[in-house]
Amino acid sequence: MEGEGGAITRKAIEQALRGDAQALRLCLERIYPARKERLIDLPLPDVQTAQDARAALSAILAAVGNGQITPGEGETLAIIIESQKRAIVAQDWESRLEELEKTAQRKKGGRR
Repeated sequence: MEGEGGAITRKAIEQALRGDAQALRLCLERIYPARKERLIDLPLPDVQTAQDARAALSAILAAVGNGQITPGEGETLAIIIESQKRAIVAQDWESRLEELEKTAQRKKGGRR
C-alpha cells in the first residue's frame, strides 16, 4: 500500500463522480465529517476582566441549570472561560511588575 494512497484516493473520487453511492458516501464523509458536538447558542459577556469571567461562569451555570446546555458543554465552556481569565490575570501581573520595575529604576536613578 505504500505510495498508493494517491491512486486509491483518485479512484474513489472517480467512482464517486460516476455515481457509485458507496464511493460518494466515503468521499463526502472525508470532506464533511459528521459533527461530534453540537453548536451552542449561548450569549456570554465579553471577557476582558476577572469579573467578566465570573459573570460568564454565572451565565454558564444558569444555562446548565435550566437545561439549555448539558453539564459537559457547561464544563467545556467553563474551562475556556477560566483559560481566558488566567491569561487576563497573567497580563495584569506582568503589567504591574513592569510598573514596579520602572518605579524602582526611577527611585534608584534619583538617589545618585
